Amino acid sequence: MKPSELPLAPDGSLYHIRLTSSTLADKVLLVGDPERVNMFKEIFDSVEFESQNRELHALTGTYHGTRMTALSTGMGCDNIDIVMTELDAALRVVGGQWSVTSDRHLQIVRIGTSGSLQEDIDCGSHVASRYAIGLDGLMNYYKEWSEASGQWSDVEDTLLRHLELDGRLARPYCVKGSELLLKKVAFDMHHGITATAPGFYGPQGRTVRLHPSIDNLNEKLASFSYDNTLVTNLEMETSAIFGFSHLLGHEALTVCLIIANRPKGTFLNDYHPQMRELVGTVVERLAN
Repeated sequence: MKPSELPLAPDGSLYHIRLTSSTLADKVLLVGDPERVNMFKEIFDSVEFESQNRELHALTGTYHGTRMTALSTGMGCDNIDIVMTELDAALRVVGGQWSVTSDRHLQIVRIGTSGSLQEDIDCGSHVASRYAIGLDGLMNYYKEWSEASGQWSDVEDTLLRHLELDGRLARPYCVKGSELLLKKVAFDMHHGITATAPGFYGPQGRTVRLHPSIDNLNEKLASFSYDNTLVTNLEMETSAIFGFSHLLGHEALTVCLIIANRPKGTFLNDYHPQMRELVGTVVERLAN
């Protein structure tokens, strides 16, 4: 592996996430906000490793005998491209040397915030992603995706027609999350399809000064269903997490705290107590 293709930090860790095979646990909790990683210091029984590089804050510790790594990603699928590639690579770089083989597989749970597209899913609710729809186009840059995603091509074609997407926009893709983690972590939560957008304003149907190019995007998404499952929420990371996990052989789930209800126009300003509760619930269930 050429150093320019998979750069390492001076200590031999992955260049961006600053984790190695030894400092990365097999159970990984992803959050967007670097400050949110500090919540895990209060929850873990012990902490063995911590690093911070730009918006990527990593913390590895133990909860009730189960080793876990919490890692912030920042916002957007461009960051997920880095995080997911390097998490997988960390399993395969030992002593600064690259090896394709590894018998380790990650269980990855993103704990995030999101906006609900369904009127009956109020602020403060918990939504788990059974499927993800990527409006970001990221996975289409990978050759393996065209070979692996055929099972969902009918969904993509139907969605293209449903959304009446302009040909200049990225082709949407669909991918399923982990049934194992869905049952283990989110058995009592809302289950739905999560749409992932490549931005917060126009790509999520918001108008400030500029106007979205897709008319009534949220209404069109909210009325789309697949496998008897509605599109429940809209955020900025899940499709890429699911896509990379599907290709690389890891289990992945997203659980979101709903902080905005788009049909009602409501927003939860102070959601930190609810987020702390959700983080604790996920850690407890993932450990057990």
